[in-house]
Amino acid sequence: MEKRFNVEFLEEAIEFIDSLEVKARDKVIYNVRKAQMVNDKELFKKLTDEIWEFRTLFNKTQYRLFAFWDKTEVVEKLVISTHGHVKKTKKTPKQEIERAISIRNNYLIFKNKKP
Repeated sequence: MEKRFNVEFLEEAIEFIDSLEVKARDKVIYNVRKAQMVNDKELFKKLTDEIWEFRTLFNKTQYRLFAFWDKTEVVEKLVISTHGHVKKTKKTPKQEIERAISIRNNYLIFKNKKP
């Protein structure tokens, strides 16, 4: 089976993943890799026009990695994972979505400044 897109993890996403216990970390990474192969909104869901989330349920705990598409590359589809959080409420906190939007905007500004 072929990957539908590549995933790049920004520093905050790596720090979040590294902070998890080993089994939870393995499950989060497994679900990200699985989402690359199959279209399943239980694994990868659109939250806003710009922000998506990788979703993992492990031991009754909801883990979320926020992401956005980098469509500036012509050849490859690339999803950038911005940061993560442990979901404690039914609805995704607005501040987490706003944080992902801010990280996305900063990423695109920085990328456009590169020679």
